[in-house]
Amino acid sequence: MDWDWWTVEFGDAHAGAAGALVGGSEPAPAYFDVGSGPDVPSTTHWSAYDGRARRPRAEALRAVCACGWRSAAQYPLDWDTIGDQPLYEADIDLTGPLADWTAHLSLVRDNAVALPEPLAALLAAMTEQLTATAADTPLAALRAAGMLERIAARVGRQTAGALRDDSMSAETVATALGTTRSKALLLLLTAQDG
Repeated sequence: MDWDWWTVEFGDAHAGAAGALVGGSEPAPAYFDVGSGPDVPSTTHWSAYDGRARRPRAEALRAVCACGWRSAAQYPLDWDTIGDQPLYEADIDLTGPLADWTAHLSLVRDNAVALPEPLAALLAAMTEQLTATAADTPLAALRAAGMLERIAARVGRQTAGALRDDSMSAETVATALGTTRSKALLLLLTAQDG
């Protein structure tokens, strides 16, 4: 899937997009004939499904998320209004799919473990200080960022190791962190190497 929406909080684990529907389901990737050569570019971006060049024509759009979630709501495309223009040139309203994906993120956020208030405040203050330092003395900010990366990696490995030792499942970790099961499993397995 080609992702259009992304948040800093959840990264690519919950990237989102409008997904095309053809015959009630998501179509296979659309391919583009660019002449001879071994590589044939393809995409799953909703705008490619406009019926041109033997590609399928989308009947509706819905919100999709990298975690596998799919919106139940579907937003039909009005081909009488779109006419013969390519979808990427048409004025397609994506507010419905975007709102559905945003609501999905709200549920993910609600299910994630809450940060203790003192830690959340410290992180917010640190972000402000690092941003100000980056403007004034960028090398100092870069040094601080490197220190934070090392601290985070060490604490992350130790904590993931403790969770693994407690036999916490990857599913539980994924829900608590607002990430995918595969990323949570990787986190727990990486702790074994730390």
